[in-house]
Amino acid sequence: MPAVRKKASPKGLIDLLEHGLKDIYYAEKKIYKTLPRIIKAASDDELKDGLTAHREETAVQISRLEEVFAIIGKKPQAVKCEAIDGILKEGDELLQDFGKTRAGDAAIVFSCQAVEHYEITRYGSMQTYAAELGHRDIAKRLGETLAEEQNADKTLSKVAVGRVNFAAEEETPAAAK
Repeated sequence: MPAVRKKASPKGLIDLLEHGLKDIYYAEKKIYKTLPRIIKAASDDELKDGLTAHREETAVQISRLEEVFAIIGKKPQAVKCEAIDGILKEGDELLQDFGKTRAGDAAIVFSCQAVEHYEITRYGSMQTYAAELGHRDIAKRLGETLAEEQNADKTLSKVAVGRVNFAAEEETPAAAK
C-alpha cells in the first residue's frame, strides 16, 4: 500500500515573515559573533570605531527581533542562513588574502558592505510584509533596524572613500595603475 502523503498547508505572507525573522535572527547573531575578529583585523581607527559601534547596535537589533517574536507569540528561533554564512566566509577569505596589507581595511569595508546590503534587503522586505499584514508595531521595529543598517552602509562608504581606499591605492604598484 503506498504511503499517504500529507497535503502541505498553504503558506502565506505571515509564514514568509516568520521565516525571514528566523533567518535574520540567525544572521544577526552570527554577525555579532564575527565582528570582534573583524574589528581586531582593522587598522584604521575610524573603521574600528564604526565597527565597534555597529556591534553594540547589533546587540540592540537582536533584542528588537526578540521583541518581534514575542509580539507574534513565537519563541525566538534561528534558522540557518546559507546566504550570510557565504558572505561571512567570503569575508574571512578576503581577510586572509588582504589582512596584512594596506588594502586590508578596504577588504573589510568591501565585506561589511556585502553584509549590510543583505540585511537592508531582508529588513526592507520584512518591514513591507509586516505593514501589509497590519502589524504596525512590528513594521516600526523592523524599520528602525533598517534605518540603522542603511546608516552603517553609508558610514562604511564614507570611511572607504575618505581614507581607506586612498591608503590601499597608495600601495598599488605604479605598473598596475
